[in-house]
Amino acid sequence: MEVILLENVAKLGDLGDTVSVKSGYGRNYLIPQQKAVPATAENVEVFAARKAELQHQADDKLTLASTRGEKIGALSLSLTSKAGEEGKLFGSITVRDIAEAAASQGVEIEKSEVRLPAGPLRELGDYEIEVHLHADVNVVLKVSVVAEE
Repeated sequence: MEVILLENVAKLGDLGDTVSVKSGYGRNYLIPQQKAVPATAENVEVFAARKAELQHQADDKLTLASTRGEKIGALSLSLTSKAGEEGKLFGSITVRDIAEAAASQGVEIEKSEVRLPAGPLRELGDYEIEVHLHADVNVVLKVSVVAEE
């Protein structure tokens, strides 16, 4: 299936690229999320007319993500949890806990933006968590997990 990308999509292409994707990916994800349109002759003409507007919208999104990234990069979170003597938590710290802690300090982070590739945090210590704000903006958030007294 050939589609025209309406925004930058990681590992696929940039705004305006015509790419070939599997039918299910295009039909079930890219098109409903308004990240792409089918590459028909009519859509090619419509895209050519709207390219400047779409590029401006993409630049605005990038600027917004960059300013949010600066705030998040300057943030340092400290989360408390019950822990055993060996430093293992009774439970875990999840993306929801991280998003709520950031919100309590006045910085909004969506749960879907927080990346924990190794899963929830289960031990005491200092962590550098990646926050994915935009296809071109990834920020490191410093999280410290300390024991409750």
